[in-house]
Amino acid sequence: MRVLFVTLAASPHFFVQVPLAWALRAAGHDVRVASQPDLMDTITAAGLPATPVGPRLAQDESVEELRRRQEKAAERLVEPPDAQELMRMAEDRPERLTPDFLDGLFTVMTSAIFQNFSAEETVEDLVTLTRRWRPDLVIWDTLMMGGAVAARASGAAHARLLYGLDLVGTMRERHLASLAARPRELREDPLAEWLGWTAARYGGGFTEDLVTGQWTVDPTPASLRRPTGLPWVPVRHVPYNGRSVVQEWLREPPARRRVCLTLGLSFREVMGGDQASVPALLEALGKLDAEVVATLDARQLAEVGHVPENVRVVDFVPLDALLPSCSAIVHQGGFGTAQNALAHGVPQVVVPNDLWDIHPRAALVERSGAGLRPPGTGPLRPAELRGLVTRVLDEPSYARNAARLRDEIRATPSPAELVPVLEELTARHRRIS
Repeated sequence: MRVLFVTLAASPHFFVQVPLAWALRAAGHDVRVASQPDLMDTITAAGLPATPVGPRLAQDESVEELRRRQEKAAERLVEPPDAQELMRMAEDRPERLTPDFLDGLFTVMTSAIFQNFSAEETVEDLVTLTRRWRPDLVIWDTLMMGGAVAARASGAAHARLLYGLDLVGTMRERHLASLAARPRELREDPLAEWLGWTAARYGGGFTEDLVTGQWTVDPTPASLRRPTGLPWVPVRHVPYNGRSVVQEWLREPPARRRVCLTLGLSFREVMGGDQASVPALLEALGKLDAEVVATLDARQLAEVGHVPENVRVVDFVPLDALLPSCSAIVHQGGFGTAQNALAHGVPQVVVPNDLWDIHPRAALVERSGAGLRPPGTGPLRPAELRGLVTRVLDEPSYARNAARLRDEIRATPSPAELVPVLEELTARHRRIS
């Protein structure tokens, strides 16, 4: 069968798709990847055929554009909340999940995020591609709902492949329940409205699968995922870190305990910077009785006056090659980094930020006993962080629980084992449609 992957033009989002794309290719299926032009080199470096759709995402300009879209969308609200509240898709406090909050959340998310990532030109190109190439299955990034519209327009089956916790699924269920409790004339649904008129341009209409897929492929370990009423299939997270070379020092066992410090790719590429203080992180880890490998680029090092003697700084190192030699990892909580640590059974210290699902993921990791996070939300204190890292290094329970989660991941169906499941689901949904 023909399978089209649709991804946001951000390499961490694409990296999650690569193992499944190659599993399908290895099974004899024809695979292509569509994304904004920004990502073409990254896709082809993975050995996969790439098709550009729509305008550039222009990540270096996306932060300011996002702020402008937030402000414009907030103008539609009677009492707009603080800017930090406008896109809090991870909100889980019952007292905050009011009808007004849910309405405002989906008003802003639709205008500032979903419509931006699936711009009209992007959707037009996706529909043209699917109608010409005629894929049997479209697998789309949860933030690229234009992939679902294009699948519908061409008669293909379609599924989401999650990047992180299913915040869209859980919040959508809450919003639908809130709307159902109101009189029909008060049920404003900006997400359904946008997807409805977008699909109507290609002869279709709105149904909920345009938001959450006909089914969902989820690489998060079952014990850490958020339950929803949506149909889903699990898949093992297989780390892919992009084009890389394993240096000689990585091929030798470390002389003492090794700790990885990484701030991930998402803030480098998408959000324009780090929320954690790099000097504070290095100050905290510089006094550890351990070797620290810090993946920091020149921009991140510009604010650092002194690099401690026990810290090895590298611009990039594939985590899949580094983590097997590590006793702990300190990171900002991004999905790819956390999943790499889980896959290798490495205890984690998460210094979370407000990006997407990082806070709830940090809480889940801590609750599982496989890691820790700083208490509170104030500025990071080096001594506090050093104490957390020392705990995960010295207390055996963290390594045991990290190993338990690693074993859970290894017991999840691999991408290769998922292929026949996708074949069956595709055949079933194409018959239904």
